[in-house]
Amino acid sequence: MKIQGKMFMWLSLFILVMAVVYGVWSKEPAGTTALFLAFGLAIMIGFYLGFTAKRVDAGAQDNKNADVADDAGEVGFFSPHSWQPLFLGIGGAFAFMSIAIGWWLMFFSAPLILLGLFGWVFEYYRGENRTQ
Repeated sequence: MKIQGKMFMWLSLFILVMAVVYGVWSKEPAGTTALFLAFGLAIMIGFYLGFTAKRVDAGAQDNKNADVADDAGEVGFFSPHSWQPLFLGIGGAFAFMSIAIGWWLMFFSAPLILLGLFGWVFEYYRGENRTQ
């Protein structure tokens, strides 16, 4: 993770320089704002990865002499069968469509978003996946 953190920090520095050059050269506010926001996002990710790398053991990607097989193993837990992202996606799509079509569409999207969010949070507290 240390390598990825350094890469994002260098990327954020590059984006900052490009944002300043673009802003001075083009005098166009939308693109300049987007580049400064991209700088902020890159520096947040780089800071997070660098901060987390200090707290966890060094991974295989931090070792220059590591093989591909050194990074094998369990990556993490991923839910095998969750319908909640589908509800969140449909609700989010309706919410963004309500900006273009009409705010009345938000009355249909808000329950879908709330239902999907509630279901995702409490997914493993009911049914066959409930822990005792």
